[in-house]
Amino acid sequence: MIDRRTLLRGAALAGGGAALTAGLSAWFPAWAQPVSAGIAATLPTVAGTDISLRIAHQMMTVDGRQSHAIGINGTVPAPLVRLKEGTTVRLSVTNDLDEDSSIHWHGLLVPFQMDGVPGVSFPGIKPHSTFVYEFPVRQSGTYWYHSHSGLQEQIGHYGPIVIDPAGVDPIRSDREHVIVLSDHSPLHPHMIFKKLKQQGGYFNYQKQTLVDLIKGEDQPLKDRLIWGGMRMDPTDISDVTGATYSYLINGHGPHDNWTALFRPGERVRLRFVNASAMTTFNIRIPGLRLTIVQADGQPVRPVTVDEFQIAIAETYDVIVEPVEDRAYTLVGEAIDRSGMARATLAPREGMIAEVPPLRKRPLATMKDMGMGDMGAAPVGGADCPPEHAAMGHCTPAPAVPMDQGATAAGGMAGMNHGASGMSHSMRDFSNAPTVRKSPTVQTISPMPIDRTGEPGQGLQDVGHKVLVYRDLMAIDRNPDVRAPDRAMEIHLTGNMERYMWAFDGEKLSEVKDPIPFLENERVRVTLVNDTMMGHPIHLHGHFFELVIGHGDHAPRKHTVQVQPGGKVTFDVTADAVGDWAFHCHMLYHMHAGMMQVVTVRPRLGEAA
Repeated sequence: MIDRRTLLRGAALAGGGAALTAGLSAWFPAWAQPVSAGIAATLPTVAGTDISLRIAHQMMTVDGRQSHAIGINGTVPAPLVRLKEGTTVRLSVTNDLDEDSSIHWHGLLVPFQMDGVPGVSFPGIKPHSTFVYEFPVRQSGTYWYHSHSGLQEQIGHYGPIVIDPAGVDPIRSDREHVIVLSDHSPLHPHMIFKKLKQQGGYFNYQKQTLVDLIKGEDQPLKDRLIWGGMRMDPTDISDVTGATYSYLINGHGPHDNWTALFRPGERVRLRFVNASAMTTFNIRIPGLRLTIVQADGQPVRPVTVDEFQIAIAETYDVIVEPVEDRAYTLVGEAIDRSGMARATLAPREGMIAEVPPLRKRPLATMKDMGMGDMGAAPVGGADCPPEHAAMGHCTPAPAVPMDQGATAAGGMAGMNHGASGMSHSMRDFSNAPTVRKSPTVQTISPMPIDRTGEPGQGLQDVGHKVLVYRDLMAIDRNPDVRAPDRAMEIHLTGNMERYMWAFDGEKLSEVKDPIPFLENERVRVTLVNDTMMGHPIHLHGHFFELVIGHGDHAPRKHTVQVQPGGKVTFDVTADAVGDWAFHCHMLYHMHAGMMQVVTVRPRLGEAA
């Protein structure tokens, strides 16, 4: 807040209107500050088959302000590692910290001993020691690397990887730029985690207010009362927000105005990497259409959109074709719209385009709560639960006895609807028999649905074409098209009030056995999101095929966003023997326990 005294003091010091604006610029949101002439420097790059990397403390400057970081070779992001498919690379990583560190090669198919997860696939890199990673490069595309030790990733320990194909690149472009998205806070990550443990919504400064209610904005009163009775907050879209974060592109804040150059008429390839700790971004370039050509490093049939949502740890390669001799703004808006990453695409350094204002922040819906498609035609009778009737979604049958856990206000605890046989309770474990009854489970989605055909949260009504997972189709036939040998269901569970996160109600510290796979077996996995927050789920050492109706040309990914109250199904071939991490890629969710280990065992009588 800017009080009257601050304004008067600023005016006296500035001595004029223009100077007052400049003097108060520090009070503006980062994306709205006056900008520099642009930083057009490319990312530092290391390449070849013998590469040295050094992890160390350093300072970094974001929008003119210095803060502590952990970088690699003196830079944040870490240097671009450029490799060649078909070669064998040797990466000597020296840890100059006074604590253990590590590097995980996200999305790369490597022997499990080289995967870089302490306690799972190797012991970690001890302080002031060197570990040598060596592995064959078996793929091409856009990937990234980061620490898997503590919360180091949050303060700068991340960088991009580009692997050039062994032959001619089938994706034609005249030039390319790597776009690394991230979030940065001057607050130490352990302090961020402590505040989340103390109050899950600590960083949410966008809650509904009485003023909004009087103005007729956001939820009407009856919906607010119902959500309040359930102790749920529809504005709880992101755990950590622009209240503490600056959103970066290639290590630069919105005020820095990092600039990517082009010549009008060129095909420009933009390699997007979401290396943030906690932020899903919505990407658009007003005035340009975006043609998606790769997802998670894997080629897909080109699909042209106006905007796409990139979850944490995903990568997308995009072609743009600017024909005008003018600047364009590259917008990376945080999913909760509390801030944005911003850069410029321009023919010349120093050019600036208009920066669009932040859009109105989204609100969670009944669908995000796992209550199915509330946009469908109204139902009635026994299929109309009281909490739906209270919102005008259907007409209830005559009074039906409530379970003992139900509340007179229509709260969802213990609500069971007789003739339909469907329980609409928000914590009915009969809807998820594999989930452990533990404090980690605040809610169970009564009616989770496949949301892979929908735009990401908050993008349903933006008025232009938004990428959905079902738009993605592999160019080449999938390498394994066998039917699954078996199926399994895994629930994504959490308790926002206690800030506890887990799979199937069990935190990593409580899990006794890994998830077992046999070598080369084909498994169909369904992820069910029992929380009101999207989760980017990553399986190490493997690609999986999304089951979205494309048959043997399903898109292959290593990370998938499971929308709130939704579910995602994928088929995976367990073709990599060893122990592999499997986790949510929201850093503080993983740190709180949302991680397990997948073990792929060799078949008896077969060589390992």
